[in-house]
Amino acid sequence: MKLLFAHGWGFDRHFWTPLAARLADFDHAIDDAGYFGAPHAPSLDGPCIAVTHSFGTVRVLADPPPGLLGVVAINGFARFTAPLGQPGVPVRVVEHMIRRFGQSPAGVLASFHQQIGGTVPAGKPDADLLRRDLLRLRDARAPLPGVPVISLQGGQDPLMPGAMRAGTFEGGDVRRIESEAGGHLLPLEDPELCAEAVRGLAAMLAPAAAAAAAAAPASGTTPPA
Repeated sequence: MKLLFAHGWGFDRHFWTPLAARLADFDHAIDDAGYFGAPHAPSLDGPCIAVTHSFGTVRVLADPPPGLLGVVAINGFARFTAPLGQPGVPVRVVEHMIRRFGQSPAGVLASFHQQIGGTVPAGKPDADLLRRDLLRLRDARAPLPGVPVISLQGGQDPLMPGAMRAGTFEGGDVRRIESEAGGHLLPLEDPELCAEAVRGLAAMLAPAAAAAAAAAPASGTTPPA
């Protein structure tokens, strides 16, 4: 069973280095949205688990791979903004970022990373892609996945309000884990906890993965390596 890693807005594939190193016994497919270099969209055959961070969850849910069996959504969500009085980040917050981004992309990136305790990746930012996905962040309402989800959240997340963390993926098959001291960068802050969550879901889905792999030749699908 392969792991598909999908990073969030303002990051690149290198965000996953600490967590991927702790899951080296799994096959990896690591995407890159192209915000700071060449984009990479891996083509997946066979059963997989999506390991997503923040907006990377929306990206995967909007176009899930055909063999998706489960999702470990770290600091993740299916919807970021919400109407007034509903769980989520106020739309005006993202609209303010979009307005500022038109004047100073570098300034918005720096402020965003400062807020969550991150570091702007190396490389030249692709302002068009980043702005496009800011608009998606404002508007996207990804469908709930029809597979089990582990929602791993940080209790001290400066970006996602508590009610949003507690309610995301409501109505789906979701198991919630909270790191009380964690923020919005759990794959960097506590990669061991994240790896444990991935291994737990992989163990739970192992029978389904084996069945999918066994059925692949009969359906004409090439089994995963």
